[in-house]
Amino acid sequence: MTATGEVTLGRIVEAGRQLIMRRGYSGFSYADVADAIDIRKASIHHHFPAKADLVIAVVRQSRDTFDADMASLQAGGADPLAQLRAYVGYWERCIADDSAPFCVAGMLGAELPALPDEVAQEVRAHFENLAAWLEQVLEAGVKSRLFRLGGSVQAEAATLVSVVYGAMLAARAYGNATLFKDVTDAAVERIVNPRRKAKSA
Repeated sequence: MTATGEVTLGRIVEAGRQLIMRRGYSGFSYADVADAIDIRKASIHHHFPAKADLVIAVVRQSRDTFDADMASLQAGGADPLAQLRAYVGYWERCIADDSAPFCVAGMLGAELPALPDEVAQEVRAHFENLAAWLEQVLEAGVKSRLFRLGGSVQAEAATLVSVVYGAMLAARAYGNATLFKDVTDAAVERIVNPRRKAKSA
């Protein structure tokens, strides 16, 4: 693929991401993508023959970016609590500045029964990947005595996923970006080892 082709593909994926975040799967068409970045629909079909292909590319890009960002944090020596706060902080900033008001996988998850099977599989893979990462972080946090969990690692990871995505929805519904921070901060603080809190005080 030529450099020009790579740039065009990247612009199409980014336009798709923005449209999915704001309208969901059923709320946009290739005409909307074409209008957003001023290209012909034929150019979109060249890279993504079907709408499902574009949406899958958007979800995979989001997952790859997440994996790279979290791996970088870990490689940089961030402890499990810092990693968890960085994940929550990313969404806090995105919601506050409206650059990413809602996770694409979360938006698509709400439409799961109506999605093409191949798209639904990618959405489920996103959440499975997120849960696996959270389980790893929580387990490491327990071993290093940063966290004290009230349930199993799996249950706590699922709870955090639910809290983060529920807080996104609440922030949107109430038009209150700070609500996300309030809810997620409380969720993180709930699992911090009380001894850790005492040392930080």
